[in-house]
Amino acid sequence: MIKNDLLLRAARGEQTERTPVWLMRQAGRILPEYRALRARLSGFKELVETPDLAAEVTIQPVDALDVDAAIIFSDILVVPEAMGLTYEMIEARGPLFPETIKTAQDVARLRVADPEEHLGYVLEAIRVTKRALNGRVPLIGFAGAPWTILAYMVEGHGSKTFSKARRLLYTNPALAHELLRKITDTTIAYLKAQVQAGANIIQVFDSWAGILPPAHYQEFSTRYIAEICAAIPEVPVTVFAKGAFWAVGDFAQLSCRTIGLDWNQDPRTVRPLIGDKTLQGNLDPCALYGTREQVRQATIQMLEQFGPYHHIANLGHGVYPDTDPDNVRVFVDTVKEYSVKMRR
Repeated sequence: MIKNDLLLRAARGEQTERTPVWLMRQAGRILPEYRALRARLSGFKELVETPDLAAEVTIQPVDALDVDAAIIFSDILVVPEAMGLTYEMIEARGPLFPETIKTAQDVARLRVADPEEHLGYVLEAIRVTKRALNGRVPLIGFAGAPWTILAYMVEGHGSKTFSKARRLLYTNPALAHELLRKITDTTIAYLKAQVQAGANIIQVFDSWAGILPPAHYQEFSTRYIAEICAAIPEVPVTVFAKGAFWAVGDFAQLSCRTIGLDWNQDPRTVRPLIGDKTLQGNLDPCALYGTREQVRQATIQMLEQFGPYHHIANLGHGVYPDTDPDNVRVFVDTVKEYSVKMRR
C-alpha cells in the first residue's frame, strides 16, 4: 500500500483532492546533500551503478522537497551501454560515446540486453529504494525513447542538430529501423523488469523529439513509443516528447495514460485533443529563477491553465542545476496549497 498515491490516481484519470507534484531531475544537483555525496565519488557513473547510493539520491528530494513521487536515479544512456556501446559522462560537457554506430556491422554487434544481467544495478536500486520508501510515495521508473537513444548512439554526444543521426534516417532508413528495433526490444524488457522490481509508474523520455520533422517523427519515433506503451499494461505510462507539439494527437491514440508537455505548449489547446488522458507539466524551468512571489504567481498561472483535474504538476523539462532549492519548495508548496483552493 502506498500512503500518498495522488500521482497514481491522477495518472489513472481519477479525481484527486489536490494536484500531485514532482520535478524532472529532482534527484540531483539542486540539492546540497546530493552535491556532498557526489563529491566523495569518482564520477557520475559510480553513483548510477551503486544501488545503495542511487537509492539514497532518489529519496533525497522526497525528504527535502516533500514531492509526491520519487524517480529512480539513473540515466537514459544505461540502455546503449547494456547493448554493448559504452558511454562516458564528462564533467561540464555531458555524455560521450568513444565508439559510435556507423555501419550495419556496428548494429549487428549490438545485443538486445538482458535486464537482470546487463542492467541489474538499476533494478537493485529500485528494490532498495522501495524498501527504504516503505510506501511513502510512488516510485517512477524510466527510459529514453528509442529515437533519442539512437541519436546519442549515432552522434556520439549531445548536439544542437544531431545531423549525423538525422542523416541516417534519410540515407539508410532500413538501418535506422534495425537499430531502433534492437533499442525498442531492450527498452521493453528493461521497463517491464523495472515494474517487476517495484516501479509504480513509467516515464518515456524523448528528449530530442523536437529536432525531427513530423513525418520522420511518426516513422522513427511514435511507432516505437507505441510498442513500448502497449507492452506495459501493468502500470500507468507517461510519454514526454520535448518540442514535439505536433505529436500530441498521435500520443492521444497510444495506450499511455499521461502526456507530458514542455513549457512551449498551452494545455488549454492540448486538452481537447487527448480525450481522458492526464497531462503533466509544464512550468518553464527558468521561472524558478524569479523571486519567491514571482515563482508563486507563475505556478498559479500554470495550474489555472491546466484546471483542477487530470493534471500532474511538473516543469516543462528538467530543473536546472543552479536553481535555488528554496524556490523549488515555493513551487511545490504553491501547487499543494492553490490546487486545493481550485477544488472548492
